[in-house]
Amino acid sequence: MTAEGATTPPRLPLDWIAASLRRERVRAGLSLSELAKRAGIAKSTLSQLEAASGNPSMETIWALAVALGVPFSALVEAPAPAVHVIRAGEGPTVHSEQSSYLATLLSASPPGARRDIYTVTLEPGTVRDSEPHIPGTVEHIVVSAGRVQAGPRGEAVQLGPGDYMSYRGDVPHLYEAVEPGTKFVLIMQHM
Repeated sequence: MTAEGATTPPRLPLDWIAASLRRERVRAGLSLSELAKRAGIAKSTLSQLEAASGNPSMETIWALAVALGVPFSALVEAPAPAVHVIRAGEGPTVHSEQSSYLATLLSASPPGARRDIYTVTLEPGTVRDSEPHIPGTVEHIVVSAGRVQAGPRGEAVQLGPGDYMSYRGDVPHLYEAVEPGTKFVLIMQHM
């Protein structure tokens, strides 16, 4: 508490900012020196921020966001979960008054996104390792038959019929059938 009895505002987690800065700088293809120059800050300050040390001001973070061409929130908001799963029968569902039609929203398309849709058949015995796709790719899977282990390496999740998941496709990921006759719809979203 301060002398006036007000609480001190919480500090932003430096590891969030550090990870976001590194991710966005690499995505933009900029060196530490180039980003520091564009943002008008010292290279040592940027280096400290990427090492999760220091105490960045809003102005410093704002200058970095502008130099990277990303919203301020991209550098300070809590990291989104890397994997998002909706089990069969879960999720926001709406129904029709005119028929037995039920629709469950699994994922809304963000503005400016492009999506490619695939049907996939996979049998047990082999693992499909996929290298990272272009930066910003997100994959969505809806299982129709069998069981599949899928997702980023080290974070794969087993899914069954009707299950949905989303995860970053711009990192190494895999697909492995757990049961014969495994089928799923794969949607690749490119930003």
